Amino acid sequence: MNPRGSRSSGFFQPGASEPFTVIDDIPERAMVVCAHPDDAEIGTGATVAKWIEGGCEVVYVVCTDGSGGSNDDDMTSDRIVPVRKEEQSEAARILGVKEVIMLAHQDGGLEDDRIFRGEIVRAIRTHRPHTVFCHDPHRFNGFQHRDHRMVGTVTGDAIYPYARDHLHYPEQLEEGLEPHKVHRLLYWGADHPDVVVQVTSAQVETQIEALSKHTSQVGGLTSADLSDGLDDRPRFGERLRERSRSAAEANGFEHGETFRQLVARA
Repeated sequence: MNPRGSRSSGFFQPGASEPFTVIDDIPERAMVVCAHPDDAEIGTGATVAKWIEGGCEVVYVVCTDGSGGSNDDDMTSDRIVPVRKEEQSEAARILGVKEVIMLAHQDGGLEDDRIFRGEIVRAIRTHRPHTVFCHDPHRFNGFQHRDHRMVGTVTGDAIYPYARDHLHYPEQLEEGLEPHKVHRLLYWGADHPDVVVQVTSAQVETQIEALSKHTSQVGGLTSADLSDGLDDRPRFGERLRERSRSAAEANGFEHGETFRQLVARA
């Protein structure tokens, strides 16, 4: 396997032939919306580590319960759900995430509907982030989990126009949740990213430590391909280190994370 990861992998983060625009500001509040436990750490763990160190308050919204996430033939959905919830809690603790909101939809069952959209709108209006991170739903160069596409699409819609405009979900306004305008949306896993956050090797190591708490998942990332006796699957830590080096090289950094950016009009 290419050590930078395949395009269908959650570890893939493209480099570029020319420098990216650098994001060097750290907002007061940010939110990460992801499909499954462990997606946030893979997608933007180093940036979250950097921003929290810089004083940013970060909230996670994890949309599914992770009930479908096991390669163990003896595992059941009922047993894996509390395991993955605890793993996500520990990973967030390593990074310093303020709060983890678990929406607990069934893994593989997310739909682009009013209920799910309203949950994301509620989270945005409650925590009022300047920047939101989530999966890029428009990635075509490789397979992508359907839940990732649903989260990317619904989160984009929740940001604009639903969370912003008072006539959408008026029942939330009656509860005291005012409309909120997100200023920036950063998609990870994009085919064509256009911005980069410079991170340090220490922040990448914090990302790796956080991801390692998802022991029910990352065990499969460290196994050898026993069919031919060769281990062509680098350990997940080295894959993340190499990914961050690749993402940063066009800008002359040592490490970085790349995103596709949408900025709201002033």
